[in-house]
Amino acid sequence: MATLFDPITLGAIEAPNRILMAPMTRGRSDQTAVPNDLMRLYYKQRAGAGLIITESIGISQQGLGWPNAPGIWNAEQVEGWKRITAAVHAANGRIMAQLWHMGRLVHPSFLAGEAPVSCSATTAPGHAYTYAGTAPYERARALDLNEIPRIVDDYVRAAGNAINAGFDGVQLHAANGYLIDQFLRDSSNLRDDMYGGSVDNRIRLMLEIAKALCDEVGALRVAVRLSPNGDAQGVDDSKPEILFTAAAAALDKLGIAFLELREPDASGTFGKTEVPRQSSLIRTVFKGPLITNSDRTMAEAAAEIASGVADAVSFGRPFISNPDLPFRFAKGAELVPSDPATWFSQGAEGYTSYPANPR
Repeated sequence: MATLFDPITLGAIEAPNRILMAPMTRGRSDQTAVPNDLMRLYYKQRAGAGLIITESIGISQQGLGWPNAPGIWNAEQVEGWKRITAAVHAANGRIMAQLWHMGRLVHPSFLAGEAPVSCSATTAPGHAYTYAGTAPYERARALDLNEIPRIVDDYVRAAGNAINAGFDGVQLHAANGYLIDQFLRDSSNLRDDMYGGSVDNRIRLMLEIAKALCDEVGALRVAVRLSPNGDAQGVDDSKPEILFTAAAAALDKLGIAFLELREPDASGTFGKTEVPRQSSLIRTVFKGPLITNSDRTMAEAAAEIASGVADAVSFGRPFISNPDLPFRFAKGAELVPSDPATWFSQGAEGYTSYPANPR
């Protein structure tokens, strides 16, 4: 029976334990989206994770709409990431880049006033974070068919940049209401062409990008993240069980390194949900390593691994304030709570200031 502390093979990555660090936007880059030395220290401190999945990294200026989030579309950004991956590897860690296009959640202020893009001309609910403060989301324009190959190319270029920067692999962010998730779900995808309507059509873009990433860096260095239960930043689906089992089954055929499922409980970060977790159902169609995520305690994570529902569990907020989380779990040490006021603030406080290695 597997435990949290057993090693696991995740495609080309040999992880020393099954306590993964989930991707978390922290807003410590600058307005050029170049990663910096503070981020290098942050990730190095957390190298004891079985695998670090980075914060979401913009694949293009068009796809990045979060203040001080990093990118990976130009040479200066790649050089910044090289210093981070080198530091993690020097600390005997493993690190994977999460590739991100926010779609309709990009505010026009990030795009010199141009409208954001999505599968359909829709508007996200709520407010965007901008450099000038919060502002209502604005209506996105639908991508033309002839624009979609460029989106795929942006992902492929970002993946190649990630491998050149020293990452051990890449994760396609297809969750949480961002561009790929907007295409997946029928509340936001109103298209009547080959990318809309049926489930097969709505998963098409995700699969095209995933396959292109596999062709670029090898399937064993590609992972995908889905959020199959409930509303995510204004996108939802009328039949999530059918949609996400189809998506998972199709990804299984590609032979990717692993599939991560973000499944919050009723008080999740991106809104409450009463939709049951889909991991047990997806487990029946996805035969590769399956990673569960969101709001698990150590005991719940251990139970999921022992039961076979999950092969590993990724932890987000516990890693913010417990950089040595696997050590603390192993020793039964008390976890330090994080300060939400510093989650997205600039500077070291609440970022690299938490203690490590309790005795």
